Amino acid sequence: MARILICDDEPNIVTMISRYAEREGWEVTTASDGRQAIETCRETPFDVIVMDVMMPDTDGFTACKKIREFSETPIIMLSARGTEYDKLFGFEVGVVDYVTKPFSPMELMARIKVALKRRQPAQPEQAKDSGIIAAGGIVIDTPGMTVTIDSELVELTAKEYALLLYLVSNRGIVLSRDKILNEVWGYDSMVVDRTVDWQIKLLRNKLGAYRDCIKTIRGAGYKFEA
Repeated sequence: MARILICDDEPNIVTMISRYAEREGWEVTTASDGRQAIETCRETPFDVIVMDVMMPDTDGFTACKKIREFSETPIIMLSARGTEYDKLFGFEVGVVDYVTKPFSPMELMARIKVALKRRQPAQPEQAKDSGIIAAGGIVIDTPGMTVTIDSELVELTAKEYALLLYLVSNRGIVLSRDKILNEVWGYDSMVVDRTVDWQIKLLRNKLGAYRDCIKTIRGAGYKFEA
């Protein structure tokens, strides 16, 4: 049974989401603000977190950043603000999906199912067979889901890891944004092309001296070379 944490300071929204989630057979825990959500996540592991942005005491973005310090549980953000900046900032702090209020509870359930389905990033056959993938000074340990650069451990989010693994496993191949979205985020994901560009930027920043291994192919997509 999947465990879902619902965090929102509006009781009617919490009740509505909880009712639909329980109909799906999921175990539901609730929190009324970001601080409570952080404390709850430290005590209990969850499969998906649904969190509002605008909350008293600790807002959703701050709570997400704190949770990302010790957990990679997928977080779906709820917000009455639907600007591109808000969405991109959400993805930067570790959000996997972004739902603008007002929303359809059935649509939210569908997005939760996608997050549950992709809880563990799919690994290409090459990675499954070899276990260790090396590209220059970058070494990906797929069983341990860790990445080292010149023998130093690099902290990546689950999505950054999946993106790097996909790029490296297809080195030398030009991958379109649509292809990357489909393979890393999933066919049912609601994210957009700009998400790929943003995540590539974040990933490059973490690759240090190897940032240029991710080539931008103008009008086509991206290619990894090392």
